[in-house]
Amino acid sequence: MEKEKLEEEIRTETIRKKVVSVDSAVLAAQKPQTITMTDGPLIPKKGEKHVLSSWRVTFIGAIVLLLGLIIFKPEPYRQIFLICIQGAPVTFQVTVFAIIGAVVIGTFTGLGSVSSHRWINMISGVYVELIRGIPLLVQLIFIYYALGRFLHLEGMVAAIIALSICFGAYMGEIVRAGIQAIPKGQTEAATALGMSKTQTFIHVILPQTVKVVLPAIGNEFISMLKDSSLVSQLALADILRKGREYISRTFLSLETMLIVALIYLILTLVLSRLVGLLEERLHKNNG
Repeated sequence: MEKEKLEEEIRTETIRKKVVSVDSAVLAAQKPQTITMTDGPLIPKKGEKHVLSSWRVTFIGAIVLLLGLIIFKPEPYRQIFLICIQGAPVTFQVTVFAIIGAVVIGTFTGLGSVSSHRWINMISGVYVELIRGIPLLVQLIFIYYALGRFLHLEGMVAAIIALSICFGAYMGEIVRAGIQAIPKGQTEAATALGMSKTQTFIHVILPQTVKVVLPAIGNEFISMLKDSSLVSQLALADILRKGREYISRTFLSLETMLIVALIYLILTLVLSRLVGLLEERLHKNNG
């Protein structure tokens, strides 16, 4: 016991000697790396005139085209819009609950990926590789039709579980990359101040990780909103399902899919801007 205590004191003293200063200005200079975003529309940021202008042109163009079709050619576009927009609550409900589940799963997966315990690290790695190797549509059908026979899952529950599990794997990689993006000097400085590993993670690593991974998580939320259209395969009355039902009655496939595409485009553009504003606010408060 005394030997372990002595080794811990020697290790702490060694780290303390390596840390020249723990001044806040020095720590602030060690800026975390930025995670490159993946699928989904680019989130416009303040100061990026080109991106913001592109977002405005796309958003205004989509709004003008949708309103133009509804106002100047109400038959059949107004009726199509009124029918398809009825599926928006289902789309948002699935997306919101699934993103919460994905963040929870992704957090544990990310922590497991950087864990020093071999088996926890192995389990996290197998989960990520397994889920990322199976298409989302296949996972939806498997959970609803295969597991549903034994667990008696409803369409909404099956959709939320499938989306949470699928995107949880990607969230896990985002969290892992966010934790590893924090400079090691931050941990060494916290250790030199006498913080335990748990205190270091909660008060030093976690706040900076949230700041780093927020853009990527927001981007995954937008991607999930688009991929939620796959739940129409489970007979859920989302936007796409409403459109497909209208097509089956009228055979107006081109007109219906145009309205569906415009609705999804406008929703994703609005969400991308909201995520961008949230990110700017977070950076401003932490700056």
